[in-house]
Amino acid sequence: MQQICGYTFYSMITKPTNKWLVGLFILLIGFALYSSSLSNRHHKHTIEHYSHDVRDKWEASPDKHPHRMAHYGYVAFRQKYPLSFFDNGMDSYLGNAVFLEAHRQNNVNFSQASLSNGLLRFGELSGGLILQLLLPLLIFFWGFDLVAGERETGTLKLLLTQEATWTDIILGKSLGLFLVSLTILLPSLLVSAVLLLTETLISGNCESLVALGGLILSYLTYILIMSLLAVWISAISKSKKSALIKLIGFWLFFTLILPKIAQVAGQVIYPTPSKIAFETTVEEELVKQGDSHNPDDPHYKALKDSLLAAYNVTSPKELPFNYSGFIMKEGERLSTETYLRHQADLMNLYQKQSDLVNNTAIVNPYIAIKNISMVLSGTDFASYQAFNDYAETYRYNLAQTMNNLQIEHISNTTTTSADKGAVISQQYWKDFPDFEHEFLSFSEMSRNASFSFLSLFIWLIAFLLMANFSTKRLKAI
Repeated sequence: MQQICGYTFYSMITKPTNKWLVGLFILLIGFALYSSSLSNRHHKHTIEHYSHDVRDKWEASPDKHPHRMAHYGYVAFRQKYPLSFFDNGMDSYLGNAVFLEAHRQNNVNFSQASLSNGLLRFGELSGGLILQLLLPLLIFFWGFDLVAGERETGTLKLLLTQEATWTDIILGKSLGLFLVSLTILLPSLLVSAVLLLTETLISGNCESLVALGGLILSYLTYILIMSLLAVWISAISKSKKSALIKLIGFWLFFTLILPKIAQVAGQVIYPTPSKIAFETTVEEELVKQGDSHNPDDPHYKALKDSLLAAYNVTSPKELPFNYSGFIMKEGERLSTETYLRHQADLMNLYQKQSDLVNNTAIVNPYIAIKNISMVLSGTDFASYQAFNDYAETYRYNLAQTMNNLQIEHISNTTTTSADKGAVISQQYWKDFPDFEHEFLSFSEMSRNASFSFLSLFIWLIAFLLMANFSTKRLKAI
């Protein structure tokens, strides 16, 4: 088997055409990785600039009523994961900034797709995309005739008469093809490691190095599976032409047909409401709950009566705390709970759609590596949703902190927010912490990609078992 592996590798790598192909792929992947890394650094510098600007303006706001500051709001920016240059994933289609204010949950805006021309809908060139999509196609073109070609020339029969078994031939040629593929894969991973180390020294996020290790193992497994598949199809095909057609069919099925079918099926089985329908449903429920800005609202009138009875007073002005602030705090709590409940239902539908697609990894190694690559690069939807959750938590804390300041420091005797007694020091704005975007940990990422990891492992074991125990039906002629 070692001799077959060595001969396969040597015969393929010494062909001038293959040398050109290897060099072209390395240059293409290197360009994609480097340009994406530069883009990420530019994004990081832009985010840092505007984050400092937002913070400076927040702290420079003059003394005023705290509820005005709650509506003045804050802007949270989404950082890119250090390894996101490897695989852009969904990053280009997801927003990067969200305005946080009281009583309202705004959408994350300013995605790269919204600011680009229509060409982006065809996808961006990234190192991950090339390794997932184009390298397997190259492996299929390299491997379609490794066995079928020798069967046509009669050399396969001679090989079997020299004490070589079918297992030796399939595994030896698969490993030889795999080694040739490594001449593209390893330089790509090396460039990624260098770029990531540079980024890690700047950001200090060492967990991304562990994620890169997971990516390396996953891509090695994926490329080995593609090599085994190419040689196996070549072995069971009667001719080179037949093997090539089958392998192209597999590539189209894996990368285009099955993912699209799964995506459409998910949307049909788990339909989601439109943005307008979602916001209308939330607004209708909020209207039923009451308006915290309306003193005659039945819900809040009942709350006022219970407070007056509890403190044994006849007017909100006699309460030992600011009544308006208390009402604002209660309104914020109810509206946030309502929104988060509806959002959780919506996210559950999206998760079911995503699970349906990701579960096809058991029959499609392309989906498995695609999901692993996005998850470990921090460019999947779960990473984006984590930012949304951090932003919403920060928004709620900001609104309720301003409400608490109103409750504690504003007198009930003030008539408007412009009154002198309704103004508090700007020091309170400075004391409020800045927004910090934390990435998912490697353990959380691994859980999100666990089924895809398992699927790749099952594919690898299945092909190894076929190479060892399913060769009795194969013929030399």
